[in-house]
Amino acid sequence: MPRPLLRLAFAGLALCAAGVVLAAPSKSPQQPRSTSVKAKVNYLTFLPKSYSAKGEKVPLIVFLHGSGERGSDLDKVKAWGPPAIVEKDPDFPFMVVSPQIPEGQWWDTYLLKSMLDDVLKRYNVDPKRVYLTGISMGGYGAWDLAIKHPDYFAAVAPICGGGIARMAGRLKDVPVWAFHGLKDEAVPEAESARMVDALRAQGGKVKYTVLPEAGHIEAWVHAYGEAGLFDWFAQQRRQ
Repeated sequence: MPRPLLRLAFAGLALCAAGVVLAAPSKSPQQPRSTSVKAKVNYLTFLPKSYSAKGEKVPLIVFLHGSGERGSDLDKVKAWGPPAIVEKDPDFPFMVVSPQIPEGQWWDTYLLKSMLDDVLKRYNVDPKRVYLTGISMGGYGAWDLAIKHPDYFAAVAPICGGGIARMAGRLKDVPVWAFHGLKDEAVPEAESARMVDALRAQGGKVKYTVLPEAGHIEAWVHAYGEAGLFDWFAQQRRQ
């Protein structure tokens, strides 16, 4: 090939190459990155007298506290509910796990599930007898955690709580016993009623105790006392 034609051929190739470069997308100012995030969850544990690392598996109650017990002092969690009861009753027949969240935070179902997975690995717990309950903010947390992970629980008892009613149907196969005081000025009784109605509409196994003269605190005092909630828990087993 004559030299002039060779120069034209090389020039054409150069232009084509330049065209490819010019047509390529510009480099994005955003770069893909990844990181691993770990979080610590502080919680109280109570082991029943019958507990043995290699013996019969024990039932477990997970208790979620209200907004007043948030912080970094686990003794605050002992104010109400199962952690208050086991302080005075060493014969309580359930293992109890009571997590605490820091000031200003809300219950995070991802962290709660991670904690529960760790507890089930670490302790000799019967996975078919895991129960969930919570008060006020913890009542909301109990609805939320149970709805997102219904296969974990044999029964759920949200007290003075609420949640996303359109998701309640996810609990239709899990026994639920909800409590609320009609004179509750902190969380309106309608919050629990909305969840109960939605669950019933889906054929859920739900009991609802409305206390006509009770306020906020009286509802959970009743639930964890004379109502017989723990006896009811003992009758429930996940299939």
